[in-house]
Amino acid sequence: MKTIDDLELNNQRVLLRADLNAPMKQDANGQMQITDDGRLRASVTTINDLRKKNAKIIILAHLGRPKGERKPELSLKPIAKRLGELVGVSIKFIDDLNDASTLETVNSMQSGEIVMIENIRFEKDETSKDQTERQRLAQKLAKLGDAFVIDGFGVVHREQASVTDIARLLPKASGRLVQAEQKAFDRVLNNPDRPYVVVLGGSKVSDKLGVINNLITKVNKILIGGGMAFTFLKAQGYEVGDSLLEVDRIEEVKQLLLTAKEKNVEIVLPIDIVISASLDGTSSVSEVDFDKIPVGQKGLDIGSKTAELFADKIRDAKTVVWNGPLGVFEVNAFAKGTKTVAQALANSAAYSVVGGGDSAAAIRLLGLDESKFDHISTGGGASLELLEGKFLPGLAVLEEA
Repeated sequence: MKTIDDLELNNQRVLLRADLNAPMKQDANGQMQITDDGRLRASVTTINDLRKKNAKIIILAHLGRPKGERKPELSLKPIAKRLGELVGVSIKFIDDLNDASTLETVNSMQSGEIVMIENIRFEKDETSKDQTERQRLAQKLAKLGDAFVIDGFGVVHREQASVTDIARLLPKASGRLVQAEQKAFDRVLNNPDRPYVVVLGGSKVSDKLGVINNLITKVNKILIGGGMAFTFLKAQGYEVGDSLLEVDRIEEVKQLLLTAKEKNVEIVLPIDIVISASLDGTSSVSEVDFDKIPVGQKGLDIGSKTAELFADKIRDAKTVVWNGPLGVFEVNAFAKGTKTVAQALANSAAYSVVGGGDSAAAIRLLGLDESKFDHISTGGGASLELLEGKFLPGLAVLEEA
């Protein structure tokens, strides 16, 4: 797979597909503000390297799911402003890809300059299931560039015009972020040091069954918390009160537990649970043994004993992959389990990979030092699909002639 070092980029127009899909909220003045700029910061290395190579950079990115409609609250303007601050240059914003002046603006760029085109998902062809429609948009985009670089790891699991179709029209390469993501996941999937521990959380067990099925022959221990743990506890015959439960997945979970036993893989479940009647922390909060969750109460975090148990397993490991929070970490009353385990991982000598999405958000929200983790993925869905062993079209297309 080619990298940006393999392309001649001096004075060339480079279409850079980045993943700048940052969480936003409206401030008191009605303006959209970025609440977590982690994905923007992750793009800076590639942008700086392209500028050093005297490229003219045209950034393609998306925000949210506008489904082909122009929605002001999903404009990339705040993203362009913040990214410019991080890179240290002003980024020119192109409001409409289809405007007659767009090609003129791009053609008048100087080496090292950056422009950003408005949310590519405002174009209905971007996410079309019809390849002909996607190709129509890709051809329009290709007229703006001499080369294409994919650095948006968070979208490489998608067949989209600005991800896969355009890569077939221009000289193509991976950016620094995609290289780093590939290297990290290749290590944990194909060449892990042992003991190898995987920590899985999140709300739904159905989201993680593919990961468990793929990793169960590769790992030594799987630690399970979050809402998904209650389907595992129910599969073992325990009552879980009003906790999140996927009844239709119980038989699959039972089979997974049997397979783990056959493969000599240790499945570690919570031994105590933080419970409450409400998700927002306004009801009374208490800690009970895993088999004593009363009706009317929800399990909303792993308990302190479980957090220490998980931390001990991590301390003994040489490779750890963590995907999914272990409780409702956005609420202080239910954040302790996630923070304890994340801190144990940060302090561990193990090679550590944190899956994107909520896990990465938890690290930042809880104020942990990101540099203590070997790799924090920027792609929630993409990292999950890699861990599941799935085919990622945005990476596969880079291997095509």
